[in-house]
Amino acid sequence: METFKKLKQFYWPYRKNFYISLIFLLLVTVITVIYPVILQVTIDEVMKKQQFQYVPYIALGFIGIMALKGLFTYFNQYLGDVFGIRSVYRLRNELYEKLQFLPFRYYDNAKTGDLMSRLTADVEGFRFFLSYGFSELIRFALLVTISLSLMFYYSVALTFVTLLAMPFLAFVTYRFDKRVHPAFRGIRKSFGKLNTNVQENISGINTVKSLSREGYQIDKFNNSNVDYKDKFISTANVWAKYFPLMEFIGNACVVGLLGFGGYLVIDGQLSEGALVAFFSLVWYIVWPIANLGFVINQFSQAKASGERLLEILEAEEDIHDIPGAKDVPNLNGHVTFENVTFSYPNEEKAALQNVSFDAPPGKQIGLIGATGSGKTSITQLITRFYEPEEGRILIDGKEVNNYTLHSLRNQIGFVLQESFLFSSSIKSNIAYGRPNASMDEIVRAAKMAQAHEFIMELPNGYDTMLGERGMGLSGGQKQRIAIARALILDPTILVLDDATSAVDMQTEFNIQKELKEALAGRTTFIIAHRISSLKHADEILVLDEGNVVERGTHEELIQINGPYRRIYDIQYKDQKTVLQAQTN
Repeated sequence: METFKKLKQFYWPYRKNFYISLIFLLLVTVITVIYPVILQVTIDEVMKKQQFQYVPYIALGFIGIMALKGLFTYFNQYLGDVFGIRSVYRLRNELYEKLQFLPFRYYDNAKTGDLMSRLTADVEGFRFFLSYGFSELIRFALLVTISLSLMFYYSVALTFVTLLAMPFLAFVTYRFDKRVHPAFRGIRKSFGKLNTNVQENISGINTVKSLSREGYQIDKFNNSNVDYKDKFISTANVWAKYFPLMEFIGNACVVGLLGFGGYLVIDGQLSEGALVAFFSLVWYIVWPIANLGFVINQFSQAKASGERLLEILEAEEDIHDIPGAKDVPNLNGHVTFENVTFSYPNEEKAALQNVSFDAPPGKQIGLIGATGSGKTSITQLITRFYEPEEGRILIDGKEVNNYTLHSLRNQIGFVLQESFLFSSSIKSNIAYGRPNASMDEIVRAAKMAQAHEFIMELPNGYDTMLGERGMGLSGGQKQRIAIARALILDPTILVLDDATSAVDMQTEFNIQKELKEALAGRTTFIIAHRISSLKHADEILVLDEGNVVERGTHEELIQINGPYRRIYDIQYKDQKTVLQAQTN
């Protein structure tokens, strides 16, 4: 029960619903156990004594009891469902909120499909046990307790004969739980992998089709599906072995009861009606025990689901506001790196090694280098997406962890190479960081990003609804909307991470021309592979394997026969050749 104790905070506030449902459950159980008593009275007091005038009254009373049982069952089930639904409503919200604040380190190894299955299938599995499983266990306990009490009343000896089978049932049940729990945990993990395959395939369908890898994806999904199927069959095998065994023990108990009970009736120690009632009561014990496997099945599924949910809830939020962190409404944007070293999780090689630089307010810093050289790592440390292992990162002379995450990130605008857009209108996407932005501000940001013209050519302009991940727009159009989304925040620090890589040279030139006014007074970090994107920067840092190997302005760096000059020569070689040909 350790898993349920850890998740107690989510269902305990709604225990009132659960307790009231238990009251109705008790009433339902009592009425259920009354049936055998009515049978005993009918046989011994009416049939044997031929008091048939009481039959209509017994029938009416029986109908009334059944009506009451139906009413009480309704309230019991309804309140039980409300208890489970309200509990997982809180749990689901808490899980989703937790995912919003987990650091990038967590998502480096997380699978989207697996996380989706946890928030859907695992939450639902836990809810089902809260709504149904808990009350079933208590119903079984009540039914067995009340039935045993009546059985002892009818015949102590016959009751002890019945109880001889209980230790065997308890042992089989214990063994069943030990086998079925790990089996269901395996099923949950396999289902998460299956979900991940589906999610990745749908998200990357363009890549799959362009490379004709449909067959590979089908095989990959089939392998996951086979694993899911095999784990289910393995679990079904456990169920198939233990459930008949429990049923056999219960039926053996009934056979013993009939034999010994018949002897007691013949010997005059027990009436016929009492034997019929006793036989009915035995089924109220055997039936719950025989079905205990089903409840244990649900319990094991809920426990496995709860463990997977706790893995999210208990995941460490290693990046958070430190005690004394302050909200700063307006930063100047003076960024300083002092001997910063940083490595990604599970990576032996450092992404940055002893990196130092100073970016005064309003200056443009260009970052260039091969893929994996550490360009993006620098900007992710500024926003505290990750924490450095060594060194200090300062903004306006204070270490970044002296500011609250909200106030820090609220003043840093990001435009990434892969621009993610939501399934909403273009207007909503641009104003995502400032939901209260006016239409004039939205249009102004779009114009600076060279997006206004193509937006107005769309059927519904700024109200045009986008498909998932911005489907319906080209890569360049998505990037321009992402630039507008960053500019509308009016950030003190702006990060352009290959933000114009998907646009043509002319559009890039136009964007840079429009951005001159927008970038004035902002500290800007421009990450690019094209020299044309950062040649106007106040300082350019050339990175290689996490080290700053060169720094200076564009004019200074092309005079040095180093990495920057080599990149320059490669990118402008064709242009020089064309110009020379035209001159000749």
